[in-house]
Amino acid sequence: MHIAFFGSSLVSAYWNGAATYYRGILGAMARRGHRITFYEPDAFDRQNHRDIDPPPWANVVVYEPSEQDAARMLDRAAGADVVVKASGVGVLDGWLEANVPTLKSDRRKVVFWDVDAPATLDSIHQNADDLLGPLIPTYDMVLTYGGGAPVVKAYRALGARLCVPIYNALEPSTHHPVPPERAFGCDLGFLGNRLPDREARVEEFFLRPAAILPKQSFLIGGSGWEDKDMPPNVSRLGHVYTYQHNAFNVSARCVLNITRDSMARTGFSPPTRVFEAAGAGACLITDAWEGIGRFLQPGTEVLVAEDGEQVARLMRDLTPDKARGIGLAARKRLLAEHTYDHRAADVEALLTGNAKAAASATVREVVE
Repeated sequence: MHIAFFGSSLVSAYWNGAATYYRGILGAMARRGHRITFYEPDAFDRQNHRDIDPPPWANVVVYEPSEQDAARMLDRAAGADVVVKASGVGVLDGWLEANVPTLKSDRRKVVFWDVDAPATLDSIHQNADDLLGPLIPTYDMVLTYGGGAPVVKAYRALGARLCVPIYNALEPSTHHPVPPERAFGCDLGFLGNRLPDREARVEEFFLRPAAILPKQSFLIGGSGWEDKDMPPNVSRLGHVYTYQHNAFNVSARCVLNITRDSMARTGFSPPTRVFEAAGAGACLITDAWEGIGRFLQPGTEVLVAEDGEQVARLMRDLTPDKARGIGLAARKRLLAEHTYDHRAADVEALLTGNAKAAASATVREVVE
């Protein structure tokens, strides 16, 4: 199949948390023999902060953020077998959401792929200017970054013909153990951009433990934290490029995952950081969210904290040997059950109408 994908960016993770997900899913689809064209706008200075060159398995087309140029891209995409509009492109989202379904035909599927379903659904239900809701039935299917049964139910209520979660996963060729680097050495590391619906949870799960454990070292990476008041044992890195993520993850005694407010409420939406860290063999501490046991076993493959005080308790009790064992167990689990090759098999089965061939029980459960 030729898949035309309209997303935020494939080549830049700058203010673009979906980059790892796009690369994993689409790279795995390319390995299965599918042709990928990725359309991304020249916006938010992402092209000046590229993490990677365009990969050999995808044709990356950068267009000007105008309706005129987007229309030209849509004309080009008409030659594809599947046209995907991802959520959160950042510019012209409403225009693309309304116009991508016009390409639907007997031989061409159109797909809405939601990489932040809780936020998208909140906007549909609470923002009078959001026009996506009535358009959902015009798509052949909705695929989501996660969200589990609550998100599937919500999209079905909007008239989705089919809604299936395609969860984050591990890309072993990208996220794997590497030698540690002194620059990233710390007791607890956290990567995440400063966002309104994440900041309070960062204060609770990262900054509060730092205040409780003044003799331990904490390292935060991501954009937007420059003027945030933090304890003296917290060091700021600024933007950390994706090629540095493996070294960041293996150099810390443990790595923290913090879900955003909306995803924590919905559950069943493991962030990319979970798979990046575990794939590198890092010991992961995560805030609690529903469904984590589907991916990693609490206590043996991941440590789960209900609040910042519990993060501090876990860190006090965490020896280097115990941390190493948890990281190795997590990596083993993901390699066996949760790689992007597993996810790509699911996507292919859905696009070809053969969901019984899906690699995961999740897809079969939803479809049946």
